[in-house]
Amino acid sequence: MPDFSLNSLRAIAAAAALALLGFVTGAQAQQITLRVGHFPNITHAQALVAAQLSRQGKGWFEPRLGNGVQIQWFAYNAGPSAMEAIAANSIDLTYVGPSPALNLYVRSQGDEVRIIAGSAEGGAALVVQPDGRLSKPEDFRGKVIATPQLGNTQDVACRAWLKKQGYRITQTGGDVKVVPAANPDQLALFASKQLDGVWTVEPWVSRLELEAKGKIYLEQKDSITTVLVASAKLLKEKPDLVKKFAAAHAELTDWINAHPDEARKLVNAELKEITRREMSAELTDRAWSRLHFTSQIQRPALDTFVSEAQSVGFMRGTIDLSRLVAIP
Repeated sequence: MPDFSLNSLRAIAAAAALALLGFVTGAQAQQITLRVGHFPNITHAQALVAAQLSRQGKGWFEPRLGNGVQIQWFAYNAGPSAMEAIAANSIDLTYVGPSPALNLYVRSQGDEVRIIAGSAEGGAALVVQPDGRLSKPEDFRGKVIATPQLGNTQDVACRAWLKKQGYRITQTGGDVKVVPAANPDQLALFASKQLDGVWTVEPWVSRLELEAKGKIYLEQKDSITTVLVASAKLLKEKPDLVKKFAAAHAELTDWINAHPDEARKLVNAELKEITRREMSAELTDRAWSRLHFTSQIQRPALDTFVSEAQSVGFMRGTIDLSRLVAIP
């Protein structure tokens, strides 16, 4: 039997401790946290379903990304805020409208953000008061229309549409006043008749209909509502991880389309967690019927967004979109 001296035992213990420390350090080094943004809107159904599954300990993305990858979910009211977070390296990916993603891409000369997948189409509309004050385009002069946030997808669409009707539209005034207001504030202001109309997305379109008796004036049935974007930094440093995330997103999109009832329940549960308000089945069903979930992204549709943003002064000059879409 070997005769270990006290010094030998101490050396063995020290070596074992160092080996254990190395193992723990290595395990910690393998831990990766992806910070993912989204909005409390049904148009962000993939994120809401996945976030709710994460709460339940049944994460969708986590097992598909590999051991050691965790997801942190962050809720934003509208696209510009989420894009500020991408630019500040506060989040790594986010579900967002195409206009804010384009704005950041242009401002950063293509260095900050990439669209890696489609997410939702439709679900956006202009809702007006039920009293008939807005029944034709010429009725909008001097009226007040709210959008979720200056420069967000619905804000750009609203301004571009009004300009096509012949109105002079500026960021602070013009022939029609377009005012940014958070979605919950829009509902309250509309219900109290302080707004003539609201250009927004589901579930707020349906809430304006059901709770404030609003009428749909114009619906964007085929327009891109939501895309999935990643920071250019993440795509450069962890391309394989982004590829896995995009694949898991596509798989989740297919699952939502194949299991709408289950998906709606998960969306409702997550919205209740975020907003502290339970959504009725009637509201969810109405909102869901206006949406088409897809992981595909079409370049011509993005070109249309660029043209609209340029028409109302959010983008200027020739814009090279060759790096915007990066399908991993």
